[in-house]
Amino acid sequence: MLERLAIRTALPRTVVVLAMVSLLNDAASEMITPLLPVFLTITLGAGPAIVGLVEGLAESTSSLLKLLSGWLADRGWNAKGLVVGGYTVSNAARPLIGLALSWPAVMSLRFLDRLGKGLRTAPRDAMIAASVPERARGRAFGFHRGMDHAGAMVGPLLAFVLLGLGLDMQQVFLASLLPGAAVLLLLVFGLDHAHVAPAPLPRPRLRWRALDIRLRALVLASGGLAVANVPEAFLVVWATGRGLDPLWVPLLWSVAHVVKSAVVMPMSALSDRIGRLPVVLTGWSGRVAVLLAIASSGDGLVTVWLLFLAHAAALACTEGAERALIGDYAPAHLKGTAFGIYHLVGGLVALPGAFLFGIIWQQLSMPAAFVTAALVTAGSAVALALLTRVSPATGT
Repeated sequence: MLERLAIRTALPRTVVVLAMVSLLNDAASEMITPLLPVFLTITLGAGPAIVGLVEGLAESTSSLLKLLSGWLADRGWNAKGLVVGGYTVSNAARPLIGLALSWPAVMSLRFLDRLGKGLRTAPRDAMIAASVPERARGRAFGFHRGMDHAGAMVGPLLAFVLLGLGLDMQQVFLASLLPGAAVLLLLVFGLDHAHVAPAPLPRPRLRWRALDIRLRALVLASGGLAVANVPEAFLVVWATGRGLDPLWVPLLWSVAHVVKSAVVMPMSALSDRIGRLPVVLTGWSGRVAVLLAIASSGDGLVTVWLLFLAHAAALACTEGAERALIGDYAPAHLKGTAFGIYHLVGGLVALPGAFLFGIIWQQLSMPAAFVTAALVTAGSAVALALLTRVSPATGT
């Protein structure tokens, strides 16, 4: 089946296997993620600031490990071993959230889950980038992200069905163990032993100023964007506060990933034709508009659904193009490290950004938090445009 899918998509086996792994892993992960803020706030009594702390710490942990794992892959470590190890840690820790009795316990398990993500992400992205030529890199990352979002669609639907059958949230969390086990089987038996191109001897150091200006600009601007990034956990809190029954949260989450999957593939492929930066700048600008709309929105289920899905579409617009840009302009023997730096910069500010968002929400108001996020996002888009001085009509 994997070989037929590789032929059908005109993508190498490595890309197809890693895409299917992401589909299954996200099915497991997203059985939990949309319910986690509800579990923290309603079941365990945590406030918005704690939700921000949990999510921010998780993402910061992930990003720190992405740099280390990318560096190790560039130094000749077996990429398959790093990827398998990362997925194993995540899928062992994540279901245990169902046994947690306090928010510190949830935070600890979420920490381990994201630690696994940090271990696997940069080597995986470097493997994808190295397995395809530049002209197909946007399509390869778009396919991978599309399958990732397909899994993120399936997971909430499974949670929705299980909740409808009478299981509680903790039992749903424990049930995520099953698709997680399928992830490991596919990795072990489906993925070839592979590594990214190791640095030649003597190994040159990564010199920041020697990197392509577009790569450096994206890394810096995406750091600003990460400060303003609104964790989807907060969108769930916003949606339930606007009248959405928690029972419907997994379904809304699932539909959001249908939208993401539908958007990320064509937009990533578009970046192969018109350039990465025009696609990135368009997506970031769309994110500003959606955040401002959320800040000024009123109650109503139609409004909640439309804005939640619009936010999902804005996020998906740039996923493949950003990763393809890193793959395009990073030196061949430093792709893993470059992906690690890209993820690290965003992750380092994820914790203070998410926590600050929660504090603004808690101490001022929900609209103030979303307006602040919109303004910082706009500043990041302007910074990217100025640093690269590329218009939509010029180069990639």
